[in-house]
Amino acid sequence: MFIQTEDTPNPESLKFLPGRPVLTDFSDNAGFYATKTDGQEIARSPLAKALFAVEGVKSVYLGSDFVTVTKVAQHQWAHVRIQIFSAIMEHYASGKPALSETAEITDTTILDDDDEVVAMIKELLETRIRPAVQEDGGDIRYVGFEPETGIVEVKLAGSCVGCPSSSVTLKQGVENMLMHYIPEVTSVISREEEEEEEDEGSDSSEEENKVPSAKTYEERLAAAGIPFSD
Repeated sequence: MFIQTEDTPNPESLKFLPGRPVLTDFSDNAGFYATKTDGQEIARSPLAKALFAVEGVKSVYLGSDFVTVTKVAQHQWAHVRIQIFSAIMEHYASGKPALSETAEITDTTILDDDDEVVAMIKELLETRIRPAVQEDGGDIRYVGFEPETGIVEVKLAGSCVGCPSSSVTLKQGVENMLMHYIPEVTSVISREEEEEEEDEGSDSSEEENKVPSAKTYEERLAAAGIPFSD
């Protein structure tokens, strides 16, 4: 797949032409536009969601055969453009449409009956925490929130499962961030941790040998703006 780019009058915006249709239903000449804060609109577009996962993307416009991406001024195109190329190619490889009539329901989709606390938890997981974890081949999914205890339950996936540094990620990264922005949160637990504690004891000597690898997660999470504590 060969993606071309065209400059626009706005130096912070680039036009990407994938050489394939983007919006298949373009009869009314109405494209799709969303900014990073338009959560409900982004949920309708798998392509826009992938593009907003790129750090520095400010807004996205989908046309009949092109995608216009606007970045924040602090980020350079030399870095952002490569990640946008990758996001577009991965989207076409997935076979998903660029835009759906209804929002794609995921674990972090904000539902009508979600209260303000749950909505904030989902928003932080989706926009700040998940992208950093996915860079290392893992994922983190929202399971639930217990308002009586303030406990958030998540589920780790991919490379995070069984990784000795996952507890560091969970406590020093995810938990710290959620507690920092949401006072109602008191703790974050992983469903995998509960299952492992029931099934088998931990091998402390093996974990001690592998702890230094946690630095990779810490650096990635720190780059995403997630606070740490020693």
